[in-house]
Amino acid sequence: MSLSLENLLEHPVNLIAVIISVAVLIAGLAYALLSPRMMVLALKNLRRNLVRTLLTGLAIAVFVMMITLMWSVMFFLDTSMQAKSADFKLIVMERWKVPSMMPATHADYLNPASSKCLQEIKDAGLESKDFMTWSFYGGFPNPEKKTLDTMVFFFTMDANAIRPMMDDLDDYDPALVKKLANKIDGCLMGREKMRALDKRIGERFKITSMNYKGIDLDFEIVGELPTGRYDKSAIMNESYFAAALEKYAREHGGARHPLDQMRLNLIWLRVRDQATFDKVGKAIEDSPFFSDRPVKCETSSSAVGSFMAPFRDIFFFVKFGLVPAILISMALVIANAISISVRERRAEIAVLKVLGYRPNQILCLVLAECLFVGSVCGLVSASLAFAYTQIFGGIQLPISFFSTFPVPAWAFFWGLAMGAGTAFLGSFMPAWTARSIRVSEVFAKVA
Repeated sequence: MSLSLENLLEHPVNLIAVIISVAVLIAGLAYALLSPRMMVLALKNLRRNLVRTLLTGLAIAVFVMMITLMWSVMFFLDTSMQAKSADFKLIVMERWKVPSMMPATHADYLNPASSKCLQEIKDAGLESKDFMTWSFYGGFPNPEKKTLDTMVFFFTMDANAIRPMMDDLDDYDPALVKKLANKIDGCLMGREKMRALDKRIGERFKITSMNYKGIDLDFEIVGELPTGRYDKSAIMNESYFAAALEKYAREHGGARHPLDQMRLNLIWLRVRDQATFDKVGKAIEDSPFFSDRPVKCETSSSAVGSFMAPFRDIFFFVKFGLVPAILISMALVIANAISISVRERRAEIAVLKVLGYRPNQILCLVLAECLFVGSVCGLVSASLAFAYTQIFGGIQLPISFFSTFPVPAWAFFWGLAMGAGTAFLGSFMPAWTARSIRVSEVFAKVA
């Protein structure tokens, strides 16, 4: 996810992280320019006990890495469940049944390219590129080996709807879309799923269906889906699926497959704004064409929210329990390390005061040491997390229909803010103690 003003303003965590990061960078630059000797002294002090400095930095890096990975998942889900103000998707699904299963004829009344399309949809200015249907088809290449890794889950849809309507596929290679459209039994498959099946582009395989009994299909892999959310998914042609159902009817004396009139799972429409959504959604829900199988309309964000409902308590605990606990642990680790350092350097600090260093200079010196370690280690840790997901496609954590989660560019600010913020909180009291050291008491003990 790229940096944007929308994400900055809509997510308080991003805004707070940016404010802290900018403040730390400005303060660090000002300290280095106005007190270069003190800055050099602070950096030299970090080498005094290098092992302790490295262990403290490593602890900060590990904690920041943990929070960055967890918060990346939370951020992705929050963004997915957040309604856009414009150009968002409307999902039509069966009202009283989960999972949604509708007759294919429902799509005719919602497809702008169909002569049966509702007038309200045409009046809203929707075009064929703003329409998409999904049917879910799944199964196993080897019916004797049914595991989660070998299960193949297909989005059955029109290939031409991939780029304009599928999330994160608007810049997908048009040549691969054309290949799928021209190859009726072709499919696009994610990298992780191909690896699990030990298949490559150009190879053929057969699927024994788990949800459409008797509809077993042969496929040829014509392309790879981008890494990320589609790593473990696949896309097939809806025309191939429809032809298979027709073939089933011919082979069974005209008897349709039991799920033939329930093959359509979701219908997607892209609308301009909330007003259009309200108007089109009401027209669809009130339409007499759907009276026998009532439907409901949701935004894609609210649909994701419904799917995520079983995980809500877990997410709440992670956000408001686990993450704060880790941040407190970071601050305590830093406080402990700096307290030990200050106690060891009491005599040195007393000498500095004798030489004319003011109490506030001592305070800033100790804070500068800790803030440098916290900021650098936090930023490096977040950078490593970001680089990992760029190389390997994301955090592998199957939740509902999401399989991988990217670490957003905001992580650079998160890491810097977490490292610097906890370093400041953990070191302030030890730094204040150093500031308050009395020269007479120190030298009295030495004497």
